[in-house]
Amino acid sequence: MSKETRRKFFSSLVGVAAGATGALANISPREALAQSGEADLVLVNAKVFTIDDRQPRAEAFAIKHSRFLAVGSSHDIKNLKGPKTQVVDAGGMTVLPGLIDAHCHPAWGGIEELVSVDCDLRSVEEIKAAIHKRALATPPGRWVYGFKYDDVRVREKRRITREDLDEVAPNNPVRIQHRGGHLCWYNSMAFALAKVTVNTPDPPGGRFVKRDGVLDGCVEERANDVFYAIIPSDSTEEQRRAGVALISKRMTSAGLTSTTDAECPPEYLSAYQDAYHAGELLFRIYILTQGYAPMRVALESAGIRGQMGDEYVRIGGVKYLADGSCLERTMRMSTPYAGRPNDYGILTITQDELNAGAEDANLHDYQMGVHANGDVAIDMVLKAYERVKASGAREPYRPRIEHCSLVNPDLLARIKKVGAIPTPFYTYVYYHGDKWDQYGDEKMRWMFAHASFLEYGIPVASGSDYIPGPYEPMMALQSMVTRKDYRGHVWGPNQRITVDQALRVCTINAAHASYDENVKGSITAGKLGDFVILAEDPHEVDPDHLKDIKVVRTVVGGKTVYLS
Repeated sequence: MSKETRRKFFSSLVGVAAGATGALANISPREALAQSGEADLVLVNAKVFTIDDRQPRAEAFAIKHSRFLAVGSSHDIKNLKGPKTQVVDAGGMTVLPGLIDAHCHPAWGGIEELVSVDCDLRSVEEIKAAIHKRALATPPGRWVYGFKYDDVRVREKRRITREDLDEVAPNNPVRIQHRGGHLCWYNSMAFALAKVTVNTPDPPGGRFVKRDGVLDGCVEERANDVFYAIIPSDSTEEQRRAGVALISKRMTSAGLTSTTDAECPPEYLSAYQDAYHAGELLFRIYILTQGYAPMRVALESAGIRGQMGDEYVRIGGVKYLADGSCLERTMRMSTPYAGRPNDYGILTITQDELNAGAEDANLHDYQMGVHANGDVAIDMVLKAYERVKASGAREPYRPRIEHCSLVNPDLLARIKKVGAIPTPFYTYVYYHGDKWDQYGDEKMRWMFAHASFLEYGIPVASGSDYIPGPYEPMMALQSMVTRKDYRGHVWGPNQRITVDQALRVCTINAAHASYDENVKGSITAGKLGDFVILAEDPHEVDPDHLKDIKVVRTVVGGKTVYLS
């Protein structure tokens, strides 16, 4: 199939979906009954926020063959009920479209929960004890893994060290990964296996941290590649399937019905498929494959293009990394970190590499996403996208800027012009507020800039980045609406948005980020029957308590996947 033919084919799919949705959007229950027969499910007596501008509010809806059949009043929708119809009486509770996390790492999170030591603890000594316990249960010479370590949250106010890990696991190589995923800590045995010494030069885009002339234990960004090359797989095929099953249960219990795996290696793709075929994949997953990786080459060689898959598992794009992490204070900025006058962060890619990746993604009909936190990295990504746009991009051209954390008016205007989709962290202001002191209040006025994106007409999408950030959408609403962290400090009050705006970020905008706005993201006849019932209306709850709203029921394709 030629490039132009593929583009027309993809556009036709969007058009078909749009036509189907448009044809059914204003259908009456009587017409729906005549055309489709009785519904599989009807929901009545609800406060429905549809996120559909043509019909913003409703009391009820019906679902048939996994899609919304009609939306309207309880009186009218009851006419679609038959003897086999499941009836859900919402009792006046709030109903939203299924919530969507447009950037996270579900398989990674679920698998880590099963195989690694949870280091989300509040002291170095507690972490050491947990690693020691696992080491005692692990044969000598085999790796011990830890995850979710947060260097700022520990009482000692210091980072864990190589010596700490040597003390508690002298007979095992150890890797502890920061919650953000960009920094790792290793013990001496791990450094020896990787053949890294104090004299090993730092690679481009990474650093072996030194302390008093010795290896500290911390390894930053791409310097971890030498360890990844020698570390055996930390999980079995069965554990990976079970990890996906576990995380899909947890995420759907929080109201999520669709997610995006924003850097999916082949073993994770297999895990999603295994869970799907076992009936254990409860949410829908959109896949961004790794950029410079054999998986992508293999897909292209097999003729597989972007948007390949079905309503549950779909390969949509490709992911690259341009800089470090805002959470771990390594993102690349044009100005230094507070208190670190010579530290501007780390770049992990060159402009030429970005340009080549953008051209190749466009050639093979992959949506491209690039992790870019700092303003320098975002500028580089935009230059790559602008080159593709100028030379003839596949339309509709929706390249993504993953995280897009620190912006300015010039970057905002360019993002709007090129049609890029930002996916800034939506729980970070609240949950990780203790990290933002190193950026300062003024810089935070331009970080996670949901209000500015909307002001510029940019359909900003959701993004937890889980594991790094919590995935709970109710916490995300609170974070975006209040801009207040867990300690009560307000960061960037100019970036506050309304509850309605935040809901759109988590629904229709997130669907738009994966070319899905015509099939999900709102409660509209013809779209996928995904919805969530909340115990309280977010519009009526104290904004400082939005995160406490309980999810009562989560439904995907008309099937209840979570019930409280």
